[in-house]
Amino acid sequence: MTFKPVRPQKGSDMVLHHLSEQIRSGYYPLGSKLPTVVDLAAGYEVGRSTVREALSGLKAMGLVDIRHGGGTFVCEALPPAPGEQDAADFFRPIESLKEVLEVRKYIESGCAELAARRRTDTDLSAIESVLDRMRHTLGDEKQAEEADVDFHVRIAEASHNTLLLQMMLSLTQRLQENMSDSRRLWFFAERSSVELLLAEHTAIYEAIRDRNGALAGERMASHIGKVDRIVQKLYSEET
Repeated sequence: MTFKPVRPQKGSDMVLHHLSEQIRSGYYPLGSKLPTVVDLAAGYEVGRSTVREALSGLKAMGLVDIRHGGGTFVCEALPPAPGEQDAADFFRPIESLKEVLEVRKYIESGCAELAARRRTDTDLSAIESVLDRMRHTLGDEKQAEEADVDFHVRIAEASHNTLLLQMMLSLTQRLQENMSDSRRLWFFAERSSVELLLAEHTAIYEAIRDRNGALAGERMASHIGKVDRIVQKLYSEET
């Protein structure tokens, strides 16, 4: 008998799904204000970052409007419900780390290029904040991986392209599942420390800061491409 691992649903996905159901059912009427991030985090018994990720997903789906300093509001008109979990299911058929890296390379290089051109000061501060977390979590692999994922999501948000953001959020779970493998492959091939990985992220941030779209996209593609080449090399050795 062949078994396939069953992975638990992410907290942010559960919050997103429950809130979207409440919005579509009318529990939160059109135009109404949702509870604060603090209240939602307490109610769902999750971290604030989990709630923020869920709200970002709802925004990408066209269900809410996030007003900086003003709160989160249900949109005045909701988009038609898709084939329900189409976006969430989009990346589920992906089975290999190699395929995930291929998708990331094209989506994220585009996100980085657009982010460099469109980012606001608020976007830049959010990316820089995650970069600081990465620096301060060196040695704590679990927190470092979470910060790594957040870094890429913040860049997608800074692209100000809702479709790209939605694709990135759909990919986040698979990305987090393969992040440990990516990092181990990186260290195995480079025979270096985590500082090298941090330096690559810093270089991407600097290109976005300097509004150099071509360089930001190039550095992101190079960053992901290195791991992709390692994976392909390992695959060729196995076959």
